Amino acid sequence: MKLHNYFRSSASFRVRIALNLKGLDFDYIPVHIARGDHRTGPFSAISADMLVPMLEDEGERFSQSMAIIEYLDETHPEPALLPSDPVGRAHVRALAQSIACEIHPLNNLRVLKYLVKELKLDDAAKNAWYRHWVREGLLSFERQLAQHPGGTYCWGDTPTLADCCLVPQIFNGRRFDCDFTGLPRTMAAFDACMKLDAFQRAQPSQAPDAEA
Repeated sequence: MKLHNYFRSSASFRVRIALNLKGLDFDYIPVHIARGDHRTGPFSAISADMLVPMLEDEGERFSQSMAIIEYLDETHPEPALLPSDPVGRAHVRALAQSIACEIHPLNNLRVLKYLVKELKLDDAAKNAWYRHWVREGLLSFERQLAQHPGGTYCWGDTPTLADCCLVPQIFNGRRFDCDFTGLPRTMAAFDACMKLDAFQRAQPSQAPDAEA
């Protein structure tokens, strides 16, 4: 397996967590998206959407972190990252998508760059945008968690797809000094995840291309 990714990309971070949880070895191929290497370098020739992460496996190339993680879960079923029952799977997917589809698209790097370069927002305004949408999204995430029985992680007592999405979002939020108060279930799940080696090894500071 080859994973084309960027150390600070939360979508890449999700996939690294999943690979680690499943004990799968992979070649780490850095793509420096902050410098634009995804659009101008060799990666652009093999990636249709020119986005990270991209996984190469068995002669196939897979894009989009959520699709990649579900592919890994189907081809390497243990440990499972989705519950065995349809109801549980739907709830975990909803939690994961609350982050991947609701929070992340509003504050990823290309959006922040557009706010600054095209809409001429200064750093204070850009950061206010970021914090607002992270806060709104995580409050929604917390309300969803509160509707379900408690567990060590986002869903039950084993990490799932939802945890793979939550942890990178908290890491990125910390970089922007987001407000995490009033999120007891959310932060308890995050803290539980960070006690596991799979999450520790996946974090940006441990990546080969990590920068200060």
